[in-house]
Amino acid sequence: MAPSAQTHHRSHSLLLFQKLLNLRDSASPLTLILDTLEQGAGPLLQEFISRGKLARSKVLYVSFTTVRKPRDVDIFIKARGKTVIALTTEIASHCAPPKGQTPIDAATNSQRYLIVVDSLNPLSSKEPHALPLFFGSIINPFASLVAVYHNDVPLVLPRTFSEYEPHPLTLLSHMATAIFKVSSLYQAVETKRAQMRSLREPEWGLHEGREGVLVGLRTGYQAEGLVVEMEMRRRSGRAVAERFILSPPSSGQKGIGTNLSLLSDHPLFAPQKDTESNAEGEMADTTFNLGLTEKQRSDREGIVLPYFDAQTDVGGGEGGRILYDMGREDDFDDEEDEI
Repeated sequence: MAPSAQTHHRSHSLLLFQKLLNLRDSASPLTLILDTLEQGAGPLLQEFISRGKLARSKVLYVSFTTVRKPRDVDIFIKARGKTVIALTTEIASHCAPPKGQTPIDAATNSQRYLIVVDSLNPLSSKEPHALPLFFGSIINPFASLVAVYHNDVPLVLPRTFSEYEPHPLTLLSHMATAIFKVSSLYQAVETKRAQMRSLREPEWGLHEGREGVLVGLRTGYQAEGLVVEMEMRRRSGRAVAERFILSPPSSGQKGIGTNLSLLSDHPLFAPQKDTESNAEGEMADTTFNLGLTEKQRSDREGIVLPYFDAQTDVGGGEGGRILYDMGREDDFDDEEDEI
């Protein structure tokens, strides 16, 4: 990729990621975040909430697993134990426009809403058929929904759920307009180092296969930040995929938000240079020259190889022929000659 095209791709990807984080111009009505026990979606959720507050949006936090009200949240709704109808009614009551407002006033209303759901697993396990109803009841032109689904948490489906129906995660991935999959930056770096050394990739947590181990041990220095794999579905149906690094600000950057960068900007994940340029760089350090001069190249072109005449056309389109002179010991056989 040319340097100008690479720079344009980098700038376009970062701007698109920031547009999704800011939820500007209803970039993604339904954003799905997939996390694991090894790397939770907390930092990414906090980034959504902080940017929502800067945009003066009203933040509603629907809690299935969170006990305390998070920072910068305006309305905290406890959803555990409530039915889908009761929950959607309560959420819609906070997002409804004022009474007596005309459609024109509603269209010009600048108040935006950010609805955050900390876990979709309880809802997917209890009432998987009600997921489209739940999303359709609370999403509107003035509200954006950001929901989290835990990938490695077992999902116990009801007995009425048919095996021919799509899995709740498949249904969520189909309805979402943007999907963010978070993972640990430290684990991604260690995996990349193992691949570069042709070693076995390390495994953590449940993938270790050890009895009783849920989360891998965190010892020594670990790179701060998380890797975010973005997949955005455009209105045309085309998907845009890219990987980013979301890292907290350093100690000397107080008052500045999180740092965003492409994963390819990381030294370990940077694309390798062309092999030819590397070879030229290595040849520059040698004390001898393996190249050919102009005289040596012209002399090589003037050499006539053996049997060179057999490669030219002989006769009327016969091409090359094998010339063979029979010796005294050869036995001429007509049958073999015909075959």
